[in-house]
Amino acid sequence: MKRFVLACAASVALTGCAHRPPEGEHYDVLIRNGTVYDGTGAAGVQTDVGIRGDRVTAVRELSKARADRVIDATGLAVAPGFINTLSWATVSLIEDGRALSDVKQGVTLEVMGEGWSMGPLNPAMKEELQKEQSDIRYDIAWTTLGEYLEHLEKRGVSVNVASFVGAATVRMHELGHANRAPTAAELARMQALVRQAMEEGALGVGSSLIYAPAFYAKTDELKALVGAAAAYGGGYISHIRNEGDQFMEALDELLEIARATGAHAEVYHLKAAGRDNWHKMGEAIRKIEQARAAGLAVSADMYPYPAGATGLDACMDPAVKEGGTDAWVERLRNP
Repeated sequence: MKRFVLACAASVALTGCAHRPPEGEHYDVLIRNGTVYDGTGAAGVQTDVGIRGDRVTAVRELSKARADRVIDATGLAVAPGFINTLSWATVSLIEDGRALSDVKQGVTLEVMGEGWSMGPLNPAMKEELQKEQSDIRYDIAWTTLGEYLEHLEKRGVSVNVASFVGAATVRMHELGHANRAPTAAELARMQALVRQAMEEGALGVGSSLIYAPAFYAKTDELKALVGAAAAYGGGYISHIRNEGDQFMEALDELLEIARATGAHAEVYHLKAAGRDNWHKMGEAIRKIEQARAAGLAVSADMYPYPAGATGLDACMDPAVKEGGTDAWVERLRNP
């Protein structure tokens, strides 16, 4: 469905042009003489790109073709739109759908849902979300994840959008900020929420396990949610439970979830945090490569800079945040 269009598989569009229109045929746009990188990892090739409407229809030498608009890309790279695989434009797109800060860097797809998603919401979650708004103020005119994405589309956004459903979001929907395991009935309702999100176009389940209340979920709970998504072909992304002293154990948890559910799993912003843990990075990469060689669909991504940034809550024992932000602040007032 239109509301969940994924970047139009641009690498396929650029490489799969079996039909070659005759020379002299007309295009809406011609990009000439650029070095084309098709997204497959192949070396760049200096060639032309012909576009009709919103489709790339030819990638080859088109010196005799005509076009309404010709772009001379000599000395420049031509590539499919980039994917922001960990987007937090969930609120900023409501304020300004142009997404200029990413579009001007070539990003055409925003993938949301690292642990927390903009649906499903219950009345208490809507009230909390309203209360925590800061410089960007907005009405919460949706309840489900699909309705949120439709809301963006109706307002108008320049980028394509997609989202995972947050494991913490479905947990909060049923348990609030409680630090306990769900009952069988609660877990069944959480799985039903995941299934609904998948039917509305979600890409799978996302977790961000260093934060509360996501941290309160045990491995079996995550397996149940990811298994519900896997039945629809959904995957699992995770900011794993620990990136420091228990880095390897946290990675093992992700691999265990992937094995148990059959879902593709991705480690979000893979890192070994703290100088004493830096040596573990080589072992982590070997472990991922061994799992892949054994047939497990697992991958990882990184950000290419040597520092991280997150909230104060990530630096504190997750138990401190049980009950939500107000309870957390009250505990911090107690000497």
